[in-house]
Amino acid sequence: MIELEGVPELIDPVMVAAFEGWNDAGDAASGAVAHLDREWKGEVFAALDAEDYYDFQVNRPTVWLDNGVRKITWPTTRLSVVRIGGAKPRDLVLVRGIEPSMRWRSFCNEILGFAHELGVEMVVILGALLGDTPHTRPVPVSGVTSDADLARTMDLEETKYEGPTGIVGILQEACTHAGVPAVSLWAAVPHYVSQPPNPKATLALLNRLEDLIDIRIPLGELPEDARAWQLGVDQLAAEDSEVAEYVQTLEEARDTADLPEASGDAIAREFERYLRRRDPAAPTAEPGDGSYLRDTSSGLPRPPKRKPDPEPGSETEPGEDDAPEA
Repeated sequence: MIELEGVPELIDPVMVAAFEGWNDAGDAASGAVAHLDREWKGEVFAALDAEDYYDFQVNRPTVWLDNGVRKITWPTTRLSVVRIGGAKPRDLVLVRGIEPSMRWRSFCNEILGFAHELGVEMVVILGALLGDTPHTRPVPVSGVTSDADLARTMDLEETKYEGPTGIVGILQEACTHAGVPAVSLWAAVPHYVSQPPNPKATLALLNRLEDLIDIRIPLGELPEDARAWQLGVDQLAAEDSEVAEYVQTLEEARDTADLPEASGDAIAREFERYLRRRDPAAPTAEPGDGSYLRDTSSGLPRPPKRKPDPEPGSETEPGEDDAPEA
């Protein structure tokens, strides 16, 4: 039994998770959960035992000084809670950590134990992958689930992927088998500019999350960071004629693929989504909510980056054509 002392009864809670490593191209997914935690001042209430799940030669602990006293931060996964105020208040349980090195089934069972104790209604797992997508176009974000009913009711893709997977895919399947509705949102990051951070992909994930669970997320400086990132990549591409030509090829392929979507219905849906996102009456954080947990120490070292999962529905092996999975 998991004891959660000090955590109040939550309101319509949704768990949002992201893990650094193979499933996190450009740090886009972990950056999205970090943004939620930062904007809503998340309070850490639990951390998984690092000894159980991490190889410290792969993800090393860090040493730091606190008023002259040496302390150690161990790589782990932490859970925090944020309360969204407004006309329709609700809570988010944020899970942010590193893809575990071992005991993935126990890891998922522990996460699901917290979800059960907190009354979580749905789990949303964020991921990012490397893809053949131009940085000049909107970031593609796909929503996938293993639940056929959920796919129909929430306009998601039912995953048909077969092949190697990461912790995002394993956790989603664990949720499905436990009867917990689960969705994975995947952002595609241009493979030719994969260095983190990628604020444009992070912003795209947050926008899709807004639509999925019907909340308004304070974006802060993220839109400006995304514009600055694109301008910087534009300048780098302009300095290399081969890269510029390659980007143009990707743009033409993307525009051709998107052409059937340039319909009146598609434009109307996008405009309605924009209005919902900017509606001042939409739920958002109440200023001065104050904390309702204590001892909020946190902080994670960055692990070595690995390749992201294969694409949902793709038959391609990682290494042959980097694509996502769910």
